[in-house]
Amino acid sequence: MSTLVNCVLLIDDDRPTNFYNSKVLSKHNSFDNIQVKQSGKDALKYLVNVEKGIELKPNLIFLDLNMPAMNGWEFLTEYSKLNRNIIEDIKVIILTTSSDLKDIENSKANSLVEDLISKPLSFPLLNNVIEKHFLRTPFI
Repeated sequence: MSTLVNCVLLIDDDRPTNFYNSKVLSKHNSFDNIQVKQSGKDALKYLVNVEKGIELKPNLIFLDLNMPAMNGWEFLTEYSKLNRNIIEDIKVIILTTSSDLKDIENSKANSLVEDLISKPLSFPLLNNVIEKHFLRTPFI
């Protein structure tokens, strides 16, 4: 496999988790340009800068749900208000430790969310993300 995901945006308030997930992503040959934001607000600022052409547009966002100030669901509400041209082809995957059935149901019901997976990232999980979300060809 070669690089399929040009830019990944990790959104998680936990520094050790970000450090670990960044390392796993950087060692996997399908991912390049890993951006880390420790809050939903910082991630939204980053995405506004993408629209301005200042930052690299992510192909994939890994989003934590349980964060202070702005949780993952609140982030998605604000994210949905961004320019459609910016967000329409970004895949958002919830990356969480939550096993709450409500979170699973909400992620399935939210059209902005592609998937929900459990922390931490690993090569098998990343291989599954690539296979499921980046290698499938749409039916014509």
